[in-house]
Parts: sequence; structure tokens; C-alpha cells
Amino acid sequence: MSEELMKDAIEMFRNGDIKGAVAELEGKLKSNGDVAQLHHSYAEFANMLNMEEQDDVIPGGKIMMHYKKAMELDEENDEYIADFASFALECRRIPVAVKEFQRYAKRLELADIPIDDILYMAARNIVDSIEVMDPEKKNPMVQPWLKQALIWAVGGLGYSAEDAINVMSND
Repeated sequence: MSEELMKDAIEMFRNGDIKGAVAELEGKLKSNGDVAQLHHSYAEFANMLNMEEQDDVIPGGKIMMHYKKAMELDEENDEYIADFASFALECRRIPVAVKEFQRYAKRLELADIPIDDILYMAARNIVDSIEVMDPEKKNPMVQPWLKQALIWAVGGLGYSAEDAINVMSND
């Protein structure tokens, strides 16, 4: 059913009309507010529109609200968690992003899946965001975030933190 609801917006998006796709999804949400995929797609397309326009055409808070609603409606969808965390990081809401990436990582761990590309890239983006706030990376507030990013970075390379320490300390 959600594929049918998404059809026109996806077609607009494919034709390069992101603004039309966002408007289409916004209209569909009025009578289909219980469809997680609509909320997620609205948030994704709205974020793309803002990036394309290099302006906040759609307020970030509204986009965040739709990501959260999608996660609330479909708690089992790991993609929704990862996309929300990435958006929070784009908005420089590092604590929120790290918390959601940790939730995503825990779900991977429970499914016996190693660190994936999403967490590996998140590690780089978290460090970049920290460098904007604290170029020296000395603020005690950022230390737990930095540690988490390092764990995901070495995990993305296929190492545990302990193995990475051993490799780095050997001559």
C-alpha cells in the first residue's frame, strides 16, 4: 500500500522535481499519517531539498519530527534509525546523533552483524563535527563521542579496539 502512496512523489523525484515530491508527500501525510514510509520519505526528500537550495526551505525541526514519527511507527526499521542519526549529525546535534548511532550499533550487534559502512562513515562525520566545535578535541564533553567514533572506525576496518591497540603498539 505504501508503494502506491509513494508512486507520484517518487516519479517527481526521478524527474528532478524535489520540491514537487515534498509537496506531494506532505499532502499524502494529511490522510495517511500512520504510514512510516511516508514520514521517512518526506524527511529524506525535505533534507535533499534543503541541501539543493542551500537554505532551510523546510525547517530542520520539522524534518526531525518526521524522522522520529517514522521510527515510532516502525520501530524495527534500522534504516530509519541510521537516517535520523545522520540527519541529527548534519544539524550538529552530536549527542542525539551518537545516541541514535549507538542504538543502531546495538541492533546490529544483536543481529550478529559487524560494524557496517554506516557506522564507519558516522565515525568520520562525528570527528568532523567535533573538530568544528573543538579543534583541539580536548573538551571533556566530546571525549565520549570521540571514543565511540574511534571504536566504530577501527571496527569498520575489521578490528576490535583491543586488536587495534595491539597492532598500533607493535614495532
